[in-house]
Amino acid sequence: MRIGVVAPARTVSKEGSARMAAFMALTYPQHDIVFHPQCYLTEGHFAGPDAVRAAAFLEFANDPGIDAIWFARGGYGSNRILEMVMPHLNSAAKTKTYMGFSDMGFLLGALYARRIGFPAHASMASSMGKNDSGEAPGWALSWLIDKDKKALEPTLLNGKPAAAFNLSILTAMTGTPWLPDLTDHVLMIEEVGEPMYRLDRMLFTMAHATQLKGIAGVRLGAVSDVVENDVPFGETPEQMMVRWCAEMGVPYLGRCEIGHVALNRVVPFGVSVRG
Repeated sequence: MRIGVVAPARTVSKEGSARMAAFMALTYPQHDIVFHPQCYLTEGHFAGPDAVRAAAFLEFANDPGIDAIWFARGGYGSNRILEMVMPHLNSAAKTKTYMGFSDMGFLLGALYARRIGFPAHASMASSMGKNDSGEAPGWALSWLIDKDKKALEPTLLNGKPAAAFNLSILTAMTGTPWLPDLTDHVLMIEEVGEPMYRLDRMLFTMAHATQLKGIAGVRLGAVSDVVENDVPFGETPEQMMVRWCAEMGVPYLGRCEIGHVALNRVVPFGVSVRG
């Protein structure tokens, strides 16, 4: 397998990509990982101008010699290239798996909405830190290459399709044509770096989004790096989930192992996992 890496949002370091390439060489020596030169560009907040990031994504996605796209990093920016890339994906793009999460939810959701390829919520190609055991990228690669079910979020329901999003991204997509139809799906959400009141506000949007009517239920992943309120908020994330799911009229199904943490399991979009 030849895995192509692009950075539709923020830049990555050559040091970080070298660590990932070394990890791949040790764990999957018969497979190749190729970082697009665009990954190392910097223009303000982004890994190059919008047009350059879009061109890099299209180059690798449309290349029949690339078997899968593994997004390099999140941050912010993939939404800015959706109009540039979605109409121009060819038949080769429709055969690929696309892996990432966080800000990459914009692309994963848009791809899934158009049934292009096989989007999967999973750790990204920049997730290999110094002195890192490789747990997070290991889950992603074992699913991508070996289709190892141990890498999957263990609560995936038999017969039920699923989708996973960072809550900020999900609410940003609400009301746009990029949010896929998630009827009968188990929706899994996670969040990072937000105070509790913002989490609650985003859950309000989720609960009242007309595009999400008909989902099968909601699971909550990690809520990490919480920014402290100036006074205690007074509810836990699970208490919020129970309240908003009740208002939404869907079951709260409990926790799941996804998020901005080492144990970030894989959630293929729309794939039913049978024992």
